[in-house]
Amino acid sequence: MTRSNQSLPGRQPSPCVRKCCLDDDECVGCGRLMAEILEWSAASNQRQLQIVAAARQRREQRQQPWVSR
Repeated sequence: MTRSNQSLPGRQPSPCVRKCCLDDDECVGCGRLMAEILEWSAASNQRQLQIVAAARQRREQRQQPWVSR
């Protein structure tokens, strides 16, 4: 039985910037949530791209302190 491309681990480089520090459930370095960090190595390529996009958005929001979350 072969696995579909959807279930194969992704090939995106890890967004980790080695500045790991959690603020609640979010890494202030890369912007990923703890669940996303734990999921990363098994996530499909499409899912990794979704995680990167969500993390980027969180980092941008963090840089704008006047934006409520």
